Amino acid sequence: MSPRSRNKPHEIVERALELSRADGCVVIASEDSTANLRWAGNALTTNGVTRGRTVTVIATVDGAEGTASGVVSRSAVTAEELEPLVRAAEAAAREAGPAEDAQPLVTGVPHSPGFTEAPAETSPAVFDAFAPALGESFARARAEGRELYGFALHRMDSHYLGSSAGLRLRHDQPTGTLELNAKSPDRTRSAWAGRATRDFTDVDPAALDAELARRLAWARTKVELPAGRYETLLPPTAVADLMIYQAWSATAREAAEGRTVFSKPGGGTRIGEKLSGLPLSLRSDPAYPGLQCAPFVLTGSSGEDASVFDNGLPLSATDWIREGVLERLATTRHTAGLTDLPVTPAVDNLILDAGGTRSLDEMVADTERGLLLTSLWYIREVDPASLLLTGLTRDGVYLVEKGEVVGEVNNFRFNESPVSVLSRATEAGRTEQTLPREWGDYFSRAAMPALRVPDFNMSSVSQGV
Repeated sequence: MSPRSRNKPHEIVERALELSRADGCVVIASEDSTANLRWAGNALTTNGVTRGRTVTVIATVDGAEGTASGVVSRSAVTAEELEPLVRAAEAAAREAGPAEDAQPLVTGVPHSPGFTEAPAETSPAVFDAFAPALGESFARARAEGRELYGFALHRMDSHYLGSSAGLRLRHDQPTGTLELNAKSPDRTRSAWAGRATRDFTDVDPAALDAELARRLAWARTKVELPAGRYETLLPPTAVADLMIYQAWSATAREAAEGRTVFSKPGGGTRIGEKLSGLPLSLRSDPAYPGLQCAPFVLTGSSGEDASVFDNGLPLSATDWIREGVLERLATTRHTAGLTDLPVTPAVDNLILDAGGTRSLDEMVADTERGLLLTSLWYIREVDPASLLLTGLTRDGVYLVEKGEVVGEVNNFRFNESPVSVLSRATEAGRTEQTLPREWGDYFSRAAMPALRVPDFNMSSVSQGV
């Protein structure tokens, strides 16, 4: 192999496997490229393109007491730097004790097409239609007396996974996010909107700007409200932030050990229990249109919901909650064995659906008196036993009376459990793709409905914006 060919991702994988002296080896070569636009005060400020590479080597070493694993990741790895990386992973495995999650490496998975082809890349061309439309929004906002701020980011990740057990898998993952903030010139009013996308062809800056203009108009009237429980309309972005945290907490082993909200009093898990009176279904599906994600386990670390030994394990559509009933909790092969539950690895998307057809505007029109939120942020866990979370509202809480938004109210700190929210929700709107504002940097592939909660707990007034 020439030096140039050795630098291709699949060649990096093959060469690292050739160099390995461990009993087992998994190599993940990830190539990423990003394109971005940033703007402030109705004008573009920066744009750029970046590229990077990360190589992760997972070495497994068999011993008298069990199999140990060592994981080492490095960025910008060249062919010449591969051997030290492989040796470092092997040394880490030898120095570690037996891995609790040790399992045979995955076998029998068909090779991915295109494994030896060049990685996919993004470029500024991803914004060819979006950028001119954004410019038109700047002009309109300027003429109407508001300022737009925000950024658009598109990232393409190509992951190449190979193992000494014969796996040769590849996945290309496009990820796009847009965050748009509108402010009044005196900075007393602010509104936010966000979108997740694969390629920016489905993002309409004009529609987003029109929505922000409407919210800024609502905010001209200010209403002070005390803390308390209010009928509240949670938009899809806020529902996504709550459901993602719930999904991160829905692991089988922790539930079986009595440590989470999904633990059954007296032992076991709450699988089979009804969690909601609405026909809510929470699921993941690697092939869900618009939210496609890796169809196999791809991880560089082990934890309650992932195991490096499971790399390459096929993923499929999974119902976590079906028609309001808890169906599955996340397991690795190891924790499935401990809990006597099916092997159900986590998937990198999340969809909540109750068959609703109404838009958020239609739900507002049917509200006698309540609050309409924009988004949640600074979400933190208070109590894992009940999954009680606290956080703040941001960029607009609006008062609805007799089906009309009558003004903007102060922000609040909330205290709520996602599981409790699902149990008390009285209506779910239509499911739509959304960008979680709090967790979007880590988990952006979500489709959620708006939810009506009759007694959402606004525990205190916040001075946040």
